Amino acid sequence: MRKYVLLSTALCLAFAFTSCGTKEDAYKKAYEKAKAQEEQQNQQKPVQDEAPVVTPLAEKQADQTTVTNVNNANVRSESVTVVSGKGLQAYSVVVGSFSLKANAEGLQSTLKQGGYDAQIAYNPQVNMYRVIASTSDDKASAVQSRDAIRGSKFNPKSDAWLLFKK
Repeated sequence: MRKYVLLSTALCLAFAFTSCGTKEDAYKKAYEKAKAQEEQQNQQKPVQDEAPVVTPLAEKQADQTTVTNVNNANVRSESVTVVSGKGLQAYSVVVGSFSLKANAEGLQSTLKQGGYDAQIAYNPQVNMYRVIASTSDDKASAVQSRDAIRGSKFNPKSDAWLLFKK
């Protein structure tokens, strides 16, 4: 009886090892089949001899908002002190607000390279450094200056607002 159990176990093991093919062969066949299909698709695609036509971009000025009625222009009123610059008049054009002075100085130097008389003012109530591109006594010229700097390449955010010094 023991002989039959041993013989049947050996027969089962031999059958198990010989019936299973290696998975590596199956993966290799699938890879070769996919590679052959890819090569067929590449051969069927037409080769483009002509270079694509590219039209150059036309430079266009950014649209600027102009305020015809100066009395409707929004003005923010804050109590600020000049940190760097000659001094502020009644109305100022603010192009950036930063909590770090170093960032404000970076924008100030960019504006000065562009020919603006940039200044830095500090508002202690909100702990912000305001970068001012220009300052004037009357609201009309401040609005005009704000509209001009909104489209300037030296104003990275292309935004500006008016500040009335308390």
